[in-house]
This record gives sequence, structure tokens and C-alpha cells, in this order.
Amino acid sequence: MEEHLTTDFEAACFLVDLSNIVRNRGLGDPGARSLRRLALVVDAAKRFARDPGVQLYLVADRSLRLGGRREFTDPADVRLLGRWVEAGLVEELADADDRLLELCKHTGIPVITGDRFRGHRDEHPWLQGNTDDFLEPVPGAHGTVELVPADLGVPSALDISRKAEEDVLKKMGLLGPRRTPRFDVVSRNWHCPDDRCTLYDTRRGTAALLPRVIAGVPRCQSHGSHLIDDGPRTATVQLKLLVQGELRGRFTLEDGSTVNVGRAPGEGGIALLGLVPKERMAGISRTHVELRVTGGIVRVRDRSTYGTRWRPTTGRSGPGPWQELGGAERQYRGGDELQLVEGVVLARSGRRFPTELAQEWQRRRPPPPGAAAETRMY
Repeated sequence: MEEHLTTDFEAACFLVDLSNIVRNRGLGDPGARSLRRLALVVDAAKRFARDPGVQLYLVADRSLRLGGRREFTDPADVRLLGRWVEAGLVEELADADDRLLELCKHTGIPVITGDRFRGHRDEHPWLQGNTDDFLEPVPGAHGTVELVPADLGVPSALDISRKAEEDVLKKMGLLGPRRTPRFDVVSRNWHCPDDRCTLYDTRRGTAALLPRVIAGVPRCQSHGSHLIDDGPRTATVQLKLLVQGELRGRFTLEDGSTVNVGRAPGEGGIALLGLVPKERMAGISRTHVELRVTGGIVRVRDRSTYGTRWRPTTGRSGPGPWQELGGAERQYRGGDELQLVEGVVLARSGRRFPTELAQEWQRRRPPPPGAAAETRMY
């Protein structure tokens, strides 16, 4: 198999998302991880390219080799993978996705993977609707694997945000065995024992990060030290201001707050003067909408002279039709949009911060033992 692996991506016919292939239980061997699946993909690549000497460039997450040794069907796979990494036959990174997409974008070499990269559509808009650059390995006859062109589709903004959120949790070691967030970690604030470090400090830092969990222990990304539990994490919610579809500002609301948004809403409000072009300000009231956050739930009320339109998200199918917001208070969910005037939209980020994240997952299934109440993510 090694004769088909190259250290030079310019010589490769295909880029391979090795972590995705090795973990794909639908291909070949039983068990959580197996390099036998790569051998089947090599055979499939020979047939697809009509090239018996086909060359593959492999990219893998570091966690494939170091984070799940016991999950390999054959323990020898771990040693072989280690030799490939040392020889440069596998480019091993903390996260392989960005590197694969970078290489694909700049070289045009197709990627063999079962991933749809939904969490990367914002930074890589060329993925939307892509049908040319990705090949999916699927089971073939008699235990073989075939490569078929993959249609990446056009997921909604909400679906993209949700997948990006899951990707962040995965990178930080914050997904449990059933791909549910580690409630015991994401629902808490943390601080580093080094007094100079403010990465996780909600009182001194400008953006409190989620910790990285290594061997089950929350650790500081800068110092590697065990983080100290600093109590329950406060719920926060993110808003985006869009003018003609262009992002003009982001705003974060804290739990327990009531915030007015408008032309000049006064102290503590979100003033749009200077962010929205003058020709569109005429339709925006001094206080246009009122937002109230309680328990990680956002509610909105129209307080404008001119009216506000509301477009709720409908999940994977994207936004629903515009409708009048009206005078009653409504729940303002992730992905929902408020049109203040034509071309000026205040949108709730589809990406949830730890409080709302934990609440939604806890509604879907029983929380694990020791789970705390709430959370959301940077």
C-alpha cells in the first residue's frame, strides 16, 4: 500500500481525508478504526483513475493516532500509522479539515472523504453546491469500495452554524462518546492558575474561551495547566447586523439583560447610527426593537413607529417567509431574522453559546450524570 502514498501533494491524484476513511464503519472491516479501509480506497482509486500506480496524499487529525489507540481493530495499525507519519506519508495536524480544503482549493486535486464540511461553508463559500471536487467512498460488490462524485449541497445558514459549532466542540475534546457536549465542562466557567492568563476569565478577559479537554481534564491552551472550576457559565447570545447582506457588526447580549436596538436607543442599547447608511436610517426608529434575554432564551418586541418584519428559521430548509412582527413579544431563535428596513437585517447567530447549547441538547435526550445547567461557545 505504501507505494501508492506520496509525500508530495503535487504528485498526488487524490487527497485523502484519512481520519474520515479509517473511522468509516460502512467500509470493509468491523470495528471503530481500521487501516484496511484505506487499502480498499486505494484499490477504488486505481479503478476510478484507471491508473495502477495511482498516488494519494494523506491528511489526518492527530487524534486518529494518539486519541483512540484501543479503537483500532488491529494494534499493528497504530505502529504502521506512526511510521507513515515519521516518513511524511501522512500529514498529521490538530485538525485536518482546513488543510484538506486549502489544498483542494489551490490545487484542484479532488478529496476522497465522506465529510460534507458543513461547518466550513462560511470561510469556504466555494463548497456550497460543489459537485466537482469531492469523491465519496461507498461500499461496492463483494466487500469492495467504489468512489462516487459527491454533491455537497447547499445547507442553510443555520445548519452551517450548527455544524461549525459541533466541529469546535470536537476539536476541543468536548464531545462525549455519543457526540453530545460535555455538559460538566461547557456549562462551567474556568480560570487558569497562572494569574496572568485571562483566556478563560469572564471577569478580566474580553472573550472567555472554552477549555480544551485532554485525557478527560480541562487544560489551559497556553500553559497546559489544569483549569480551576469558577462556577456556572453565564448565558450569552450573539446578534449580527447585516446591511444588504454584508456583515456590519456583531453584538453579544448577556443573560438577564434587556437591550434596545435602534437609531439612538440610549445608554446600554445598540445604536445603529454610523453602522447603517444614512439613506436607510429614515425608516429606523430611535428605539426600534427591544430584546430580552432570560435563561438563555431571547424574546423580541417591536417598539418602532414604522414596523418590523420577522423571518423565522425553518431548520434545514432555511428561512421561512417574511411576516409582520407585530406588538406581541415573540421568541427569537437561532437563525431568525428581523428586517428593520429594506436591506437592514438583525439576525440571531445560528451558533449557540454554551448555555443555549446545553439547554437544547438536554431537551433532546437525558443529560449525563453530573450535568450542569447551561452553556454556549466562542
